[in-house]
Amino acid sequence: MSFTTDIKQEIANVSLEKHCQRAQLAALMQLTSSLTISKGGMGLLVRSESVISCKRTMYLLKKLYDADTTLQVAKKTNLKKNNVYTIEIEKNGRMILEDLGLYSQRGLESHPSYDVIMRNCCAAAYLAGAFLAYGSCNDPHNANYHLEISLQEIEFANFIVKLISRFDMKAKTVKRRSRYVVYLKKADYVSGFLALIGAHDAMMRFEDERIARDLKNSLSRIDNCEIANVEKSIRAGQKQIANIEKIREYGKLEKLPEKLRNVAEIRTRYPEASLLELCDAYQKNYGELVSKSGMKHRLNKIESYADSLEERS
Repeated sequence: MSFTTDIKQEIANVSLEKHCQRAQLAALMQLTSSLTISKGGMGLLVRSESVISCKRTMYLLKKLYDADTTLQVAKKTNLKKNNVYTIEIEKNGRMILEDLGLYSQRGLESHPSYDVIMRNCCAAAYLAGAFLAYGSCNDPHNANYHLEISLQEIEFANFIVKLISRFDMKAKTVKRRSRYVVYLKKADYVSGFLALIGAHDAMMRFEDERIARDLKNSLSRIDNCEIANVEKSIRAGQKQIANIEKIREYGKLEKLPEKLRNVAEIRTRYPEASLLELCDAYQKNYGELVSKSGMKHRLNKIESYADSLEERS
């Protein structure tokens, strides 16, 4: 199963209070249902490609309204040939939508009435319903953190963005073909959203993968930094030895001050040593404690002297 399917399966199994069940069903019905007219009155038709979403919708309709539902399954004719699940509710469609805050004297509403999502727990349940209907999330193995909900209307997309902002998460909207996608990119937001909608196991899996990836990246940066430092130290040592050899070729090495001759000797003996390692070797061989800056200063003097010899020639 995909990570998105795991998330949907988990939130579909979350036990909710009646007011939160109502909010979740409101999102599912708003995104997947349409009104129908029949001899029995105003009915509802729910279509979804997600069997999890379909089962959850049927469960909530029965739990809240004791609705009689009929389920049909058909194959799409496109290349993927996914199943399409259709739930038919022949009676009380208007009553159900009115109770869910989706229908008023003005007709169908672009979003539920405030009393449906007034409580934070109900707002979270509503967002869980929206994700069940048309949500998806990248697998945590993917470094491109991305969670989204695909919607048909820009007004509804803006409503979802505003609802998410209630929980201190900043969602954005982009138009993709004929739909409007509300998405979260920041890892903290994706993790926070999963926790909010009740997908705690998925959130822990996401966080485990994220921590492991961040640790691996940190170790790689440390390794790269150490390699760069070693390479830099080797290049510096080669240049310093070249300066010493230049002074030796001019027959001037023995005319250097004693401390510089000692540094030249240590550097020649340990061509790949770092400054700190040179300081330790210098102390062991000559009994003098020299700091890194002191060692660098003496090596710079040797370089300046080598350059002056070349200029005179």
